[in-house]
Amino acid sequence: MRRIFSVLVENRSGVLCKVAGLFSRRSFNIDSLAVGETDDNAVSLMTITSSGTEQTLEQIEKQLNKKLDVIKVKTFDEGRAINRELMLCKVRYTKGNRREIMEICEVMKAEIVDMSEHLMILQICDTPEKIKLMISMLSQISIVEVARTGTLALQKCMDD
Repeated sequence: MRRIFSVLVENRSGVLCKVAGLFSRRSFNIDSLAVGETDDNAVSLMTITSSGTEQTLEQIEKQLNKKLDVIKVKTFDEGRAINRELMLCKVRYTKGNRREIMEICEVMKAEIVDMSEHLMILQICDTPEKIKLMISMLSQISIVEVARTGTLALQKCMDD
C-alpha cells in the first residue's frame, strides 16, 4: 500500500534531516521526497511518498505529527490526489532514431529543451506512471542520463 504525506514544516536548516532521520531510525522506506517553499517563505511543504502496511503508514503519520518543526500533516492515497513529477532525460540520437524520439515526445506530451549534434534533453511533467512509461520507451533508444524530482501532490478538489 502506498500513501502520500503532505507535511508543512518550518523552513529552517536541519528540518529535512530530522524528518529523514525519523524514517531511517524506524526503517520506514521513502519512495519519493520533494521539498520546497510555499507561498510563505517561512514554511516549506514536504511531499513524501511511502509504502508499507496500513499499520506502518499510520505509525509514520503519528511520528511525523510528534516532530516540533512539523506544522501540519495531511495524508492521502494516490487515487485521492493530483500528483506530478518532473523528469529531464538526456538521450543520444542519430539520424535514424531522431524522428522516433520526436514522436515519443509528441505522444507523451514531452518537449525537447536542449540539443547538440548527438544529444537531446527531454522534459516531461506528468504522473509517476507516465514518467516510468516514457523511460521504458526511451530505454530502447539510448538514455544517457535521467534526473527526476520525485512526486509532488495535492489532494483533489472537493466542494463541501
